[in-house]
Amino acid sequence: MKARQVDGLEADGPLADNVERLVRVRLDELCEFMPKAADPVRVKALHDMRIAAKRLRYLLELFSPLFGAYAATAGRRTKELQDLLGEIHDCDVTLPRVEGLVDEMREDDAVVVRRLAGDAEDLDPALVARAPHAEAFRGLETLAVHLRARRLLLFERFLAMWTELQRQGFAARLAFAVSERAEAAAAPEPPAQAPPAPEPPAETSSPHRGNGSHPERPLPSPWPTL
Repeated sequence: MKARQVDGLEADGPLADNVERLVRVRLDELCEFMPKAADPVRVKALHDMRIAAKRLRYLLELFSPLFGAYAATAGRRTKELQDLLGEIHDCDVTLPRVEGLVDEMREDDAVVVRRLAGDAEDLDPALVARAPHAEAFRGLETLAVHLRARRLLLFERFLAMWTELQRQGFAARLAFAVSERAEAAAAPEPPAQAPPAPEPPAETSSPHRGNGSHPERPLPSPWPTL
């Protein structure tokens, strides 16, 4: 499936704005496969939906930190969807190969059994037991049944998963999340400064007696001067 062109990308524009445009287009691509992919016989629609989910998933895994918190959640949901569609795709690829191998063996065995009949006017049914691939048929037919049954089960899981994504508002919540911008990390606060140390108390001169460094002050007289 060719990816849809995304218009409006600016080489010198903000990264988050450009990625938002990409996500919106890839989200629309994914959702447009429904309801076609809800038909179990639409093998190509299921395969293309898986490719669309992969493209959206890679965008979200790389750039979800640029957007609101639900972008990362949507990335995980998209991966789960892609993985489930991948399992269905494996069944769709393997089953035709198994059935093709059975058809080849059937043709080969028919030729061998015909030779065993020789010139008989009709084929003896007992000759079929001598077909060279009789044992291989049983194993391959069992494998084909397993693949068909597993594909039915996985497809039911896919429908349930998509219904749950719709119930949770997957598309609308993702579209809103990519319109948000993650807050820039807060600048670290400067370290708190220690309060200034208190100034030492002013030194007061105390009377020194008999050390010769400071003269003694005469004590005031309690009597009035005449």
